[in-house]
Parts: sequence; structure tokens; C-alpha cells
Amino acid sequence: MATPLLSNLNAWAAQPRLKNWAGNIIFSTDNVQYPHTVEEVQQVVKSKAKLKALGTRHCFNTIADSKDDLLCTKEMNKVVSLDAAGRTVTVEGGIKYGELAPYLHQHGFALHNMASLPHISVAGSITTATHGSGIKSGNLASAVTALELVIADGSVIHLAKATDPEKLNGVIVGLGAIGVITKVTLQIEPTYMMHQRVFLNLPMAQLKPNFEKIVSAGYSVSLFTDWQNDSINEVWIKSRVDTDKDHNQPEFYGAIAATKNLHPIIDHSAESCTEQMGVPGPWYERLPHFKMGFTPSSGKELQSEYFVPLHHAVEAIEAIARLGKQIGPHLFITEIRTIAADNLWMSPCHNQTSITIHFTWKQETEAVLKLLPLIEKELSPFKERPHWGKIFTLAPKVLQSRYEKLTDFKKLTAYYDPLGKFRNGFLEKNIFGV
Repeated sequence: MATPLLSNLNAWAAQPRLKNWAGNIIFSTDNVQYPHTVEEVQQVVKSKAKLKALGTRHCFNTIADSKDDLLCTKEMNKVVSLDAAGRTVTVEGGIKYGELAPYLHQHGFALHNMASLPHISVAGSITTATHGSGIKSGNLASAVTALELVIADGSVIHLAKATDPEKLNGVIVGLGAIGVITKVTLQIEPTYMMHQRVFLNLPMAQLKPNFEKIVSAGYSVSLFTDWQNDSINEVWIKSRVDTDKDHNQPEFYGAIAATKNLHPIIDHSAESCTEQMGVPGPWYERLPHFKMGFTPSSGKELQSEYFVPLHHAVEAIEAIARLGKQIGPHLFITEIRTIAADNLWMSPCHNQTSITIHFTWKQETEAVLKLLPLIEKELSPFKERPHWGKIFTLAPKVLQSRYEKLTDFKKLTAYYDPLGKFRNGFLEKNIFGV
């Protein structure tokens, strides 16, 4: 009697399990629905007692996990409409930035910014407050002017900045707790050309007197370091051809101009990276670090990221530098970026222009989980906020205390999802737990 049972179990175990992009998260269920229309989303939502929405599975924690059922919007990836006069584009939530961007450019338009890789979906990016870099540029969610969602009872709601500005600010960075995002309207602008240049070995000593000048040197600036010496390994400066200075010079605050294209992890091939050396190109081929057709970053990795108010930038960097010897053996690279303040309730940049300190770790989970509390302790004087889609160990009480609109967000989720259909273990622990 046991033989057929064991056979079935072995067959089940041999099936490829659903994982996230980096392979560090195995989802708790393989029950995934792939709707093509809003009506199909409504049917799925109505039929399930518990459900989580999936995008491109680029999160490194369990924010999108479910032990019950999953709904993936990857088949809902079309441009719905382009309003040239109003400078907005409406898209289905599952579209990737790397798919939307060429369409916009061909029609004479652009987004204000992009993340370091274009492989991520619009809905997944905005609901976790994913970002690019630029001291005057908000995160990707800050471009949202309207949303369409399917909420827990299966009905469709529409929220717009013009009619429901405060409610929309609460819903945009919704952490998957409010409903399934089916359509997004984004603010757009006339298309533009960019170029990027890379400089090597910026002395850390230059940060204290010149930090804001350094990170304001281009439209988007990224600093990469492995914390192993007193310098920033690489400075990537992305500039608009029409408005920004071209840093075509041999030095930048003591850093030396690169003589070839580079990867952020300097011993990796730059083949997957966007063009450097001052070569002009469309905005969507320069704002990301990685090309759409390649595996971004390292591939098999873990990621953590912390947001700190801009005025504490140098202190925070110095605090992490003190951990350099402990961090180094487990780290591929750290990236430091800037993001403008926004008014989105659950955004880590809510009411504060921020720097982010991002860690791309080797896939050494045990070691990383031991290091994160040390990093979080060093950053605690600056009230750091972790990226919602990356690995952190901050205590829920501490995390919750960092969001002044949390109570309002809980009321909003209770209004749209009174029975907690879209809640999971991650949300129960970090948002709704006490």
C-alpha cells in the first residue's frame, strides 16, 4: 500500500519547484494562476480564500509568498493607452520596464527614471517602492497617477491622483496587501538621450566635504564599494545629453576615468552592462546598469538594502565602513544611491530624501543573516528603513515605528480586504503584528 504513495511523493519532489529570481526562496505553493484579463483576475480572486499576487519574482524575501494560492500577472503585459497631451501612459500591471521603455521612446516619450535592471514588472516595482538613483528623482512609484485594482471581493476599483490623491498615496506602495494591480497609469515626459561615464577609486575622504556635489554630478549617480579599502571602487555618472554636464575628464574628485566598459563587480564581464565611455543612447539604455537581454547583476546572490535620510549619508557610510572586514568575505558589492522624497505612505522615502546602502551578497544565507543585525545596529541612529523586497532582520516593532502613516495604512487595508485575503506570513509579522 505504501509503494504508490512513495512513488507519488517522489514524483512530486522531482518536479521543479517555483522559486524566486535568485533561487534563494522556494515558494510554499505551486498553485499559480496566470490570468490574461481583468475578468479572469476577478474570477480567481473571488474563488480563493487566501491569495498573493506575483510579478517577476525579483524579491529576496517572502513578501509575495503564499502557502495557499498565487496569481501571476506576467500575461497581462500590454500598453493600454498613451495620452500624449496629458503625458501619461496606462499599462497592464505585468508589463516589464524593459518592454514598456522602447515603446515609449518610439513614441517620443520617456519615464523619469528606471531601476538598475529593466527585467522587473511595473506593478511589482511600485508596490515595493523599487527605485533608481538621482537626488531629484523619486522612486518608480512616484510616477503613478492612477491605479486599477481587483480587491478581495472581486470588484474592480479605480483610484486617481486627480480625484483620490490621499487614498492613492496609501495604495500605491501597497506591499501586495490591498489587491491585485491590473492597470497602472504613469506620468511620462518627452524622450531624452543620455551618456554615462565611470570613474575608479574615489577616495572615501572626499565624501565628507563633497558628498552632495558627488551624487549631484549627473542625472543619476551610483557609488560602488566592497568596503575593503579607503575608496569607492567605482562611480557611475549617468547624464542627460540635453541638460547635464558631460564629465569627459581624466579625474573626478580624485577618482580616475575608466578606459573601458566595466561591471559594478569589477572582475565580472561588462558584456551585460549598459554602454559607458560617454557614448550617447536613449534614456532606457543608460539609466539601468544592465541590458534587458542578459542576466542582471551576479545572478546567484542575495540582496539587502537600507534607506537613510540624506543628511546622515556620510555618517551612515562611515558606520558601515567600520564593518568592512566582517562584510567583505560575503559581499559581491555595495551600491550607494540617492532618491528624492515622496508622499507615499509606505515608501521608505516618505517625507525624506534618502540615500540607500545596497548589499549584493554571495548566496551564503547563514553568514548574511548573522551580519544583518550588526549592520542594522550601526544604522539604527539614523532610523534606517529596509527595502520591502529584500532581506532584513529588523524587529517588527522597530520597523513599524519608522512609518508615521502605518495606522492609516492598516485602516485602508482593512477597508479593502476586511478578512485578510491578501495577507501572508510576511505581512502578518512585519505590518499587522504587534
